[in-house]
Amino acid sequence: MKGISDLRITGIDEKRPPVIRKEPYIDIFFKLSHQGPVDWCKDLNALLSKQANAPRINQKEGLFIEAWVRTPSEIAALLNQLKAKVAECNRNYIERIALSQRDASAENALLAQQGGGEQELLNKIVAALDFSDVASAR
Repeated sequence: MKGISDLRITGIDEKRPPVIRKEPYIDIFFKLSHQGPVDWCKDLNALLSKQANAPRINQKEGLFIEAWVRTPSEIAALLNQLKAKVAECNRNYIERIALSQRDASAENALLAQQGGGEQELLNKIVAALDFSDVASAR
């Protein structure tokens, strides 16, 4: 299974290669190593929102970063910027998940410390619940 830390730009979308046209720009679709979660895509779009060439990722699809440049010579610099933003987004996403897990653990520890009374009784009942199948419980 691939995780967020493995998410990176791996190439250009083969189905939509960059093409020189009459318009003064070249559309580029960078392919990711695997699909990014919706929250990660939202975070990446927020990081990319201030860039001049308006790169973005479709949050539902999560597989391609769409961008444009005016000349072919700008493509390498754009790729380096996007790689840095993807790495930054990965770090931020992982940190947010770790923080969320620490907060949940701290909250559970606080509940466990609040022993006594109804909360202690509730904690004991919940801990003793049997979630096995009815047939295997017989």
